[in-house]
Amino acid sequence: MRLTRAPRRTPPESIIPLIDVVFFLLVFFMLIGRMDATAPFDVTPAQALTGQDMPGGGVTLSIGAEGQIALDGAAQDQTAALDALRANITADPTRLIRVNAHHASPLSEVLPLVAAIEGMGARDVVLVVTPAVP
Repeated sequence: MRLTRAPRRTPPESIIPLIDVVFFLLVFFMLIGRMDATAPFDVTPAQALTGQDMPGGGVTLSIGAEGQIALDGAAQDQTAALDALRANITADPTRLIRVNAHHASPLSEVLPLVAAIEGMGARDVVLVVTPAVP
């Protein structure tokens, strides 16, 4: 009696490379996907203009680290500074208003002043910033 061996089967394909590819695709799409909520309308953020000269003229409102306020170099309280700004803006609504705030001054003190200046009818309000030194 002669026994024959069963034909040798080819080993099944390994799915390990397929799992690797799926994992890499998952990581790739997680990295490029947006996870934040987007607005239902077009929003174009403001662009900073660095390396350009500061526009001349106008009025400068300075805000110190502890909330002190100066208008064109003269220290004043907030009410007097805003009244003087209102007079300047009423006289010339196109006058440039520069807001120069100390880097340690809280944003909760700067933004209400900017909103008040815009509410007075100022057309151009410039926030003075210094680029970070690498």
